[in-house]
Amino acid sequence: MPRIRKNVYHIIKKYMTVALLLLPAVLICFPLLLLLTGSVMDSLEMKAYLLPAFGGGEGFIQWKLMPEYPTFAHFGRLLFQTPSFFVLFWNSVKLVVCILVGQMIVGVPAAWAFAAYQVRGSRALFALYVVLMLLPFQVTMLSSYLVLDRFSLMNTHAAIILPAVFSTFPIFLAYGGFRALPPQLFEAARIDGAGELRIFITIGLPLGKSGILSALVLGFLEYWNLMEQPLAFLEDKALWPLSLYLPEISWMQAGFALCASLITLIPAAFVFVLGQDYLEQGIIYSGLKE
Repeated sequence: MPRIRKNVYHIIKKYMTVALLLLPAVLICFPLLLLLTGSVMDSLEMKAYLLPAFGGGEGFIQWKLMPEYPTFAHFGRLLFQTPSFFVLFWNSVKLVVCILVGQMIVGVPAAWAFAAYQVRGSRALFALYVVLMLLPFQVTMLSSYLVLDRFSLMNTHAAIILPAVFSTFPIFLAYGGFRALPPQLFEAARIDGAGELRIFITIGLPLGKSGILSALVLGFLEYWNLMEQPLAFLEDKALWPLSLYLPEISWMQAGFALCASLITLIPAAFVFVLGQDYLEQGIIYSGLKE
């Protein structure tokens, strides 16, 4: 009898734990579900639901998980009648691709130098890099503005790309992946006659790819949603990224805005799903002690 009670207690405890873990997951996914249903909801139906919040009506807002009259009119309008959306979409693609390629060219060799070569002052310099990584954009905005204005780069995509290329965050993540490699491997390659560049290309890059790919994933998620830097450095709206398209939509076009949000979310979700494993490994590497 005590054994049966013990088994029942463990079963109840297990299901309660699962329920407690599922509840936050459902709450996190609920806004995504609202986004999906709102993107196919008729404008009149949505206006009736949101009128108490935005139109000065009485009562509380309502929402249905399944619209009464589903429609794809918002998608048709966005994809076939709104060329400005595609202009901003390709602006985002251009910015993200240029930034990530530049970070790989600049940041990965720098991370390799910090990890593979221990010289006097390297640890202090890397600590300075970490401190620079912690500085928010608001702290460096004025100095960046003065430098970009001096070089006549304001109101160009270069004003967004160049400061991001020299960000210290990808160096920090790639450094963790390189530091996880055994130094004896490099020494063995040097004894066999391999040069430093060959060691970096044939050993460092393949074995340290987890930190590099995690930097790419996090970089994509960050720069795909840029808002502060374009607002500060870009005056021409034709140069804006896609992340600044949604604030231009009024609440009366809520269905259209939800549709645009859904399409904007798709590339970020796709990259996150593909790079989730590397992202976890990069986070683990960033927590390794020296």
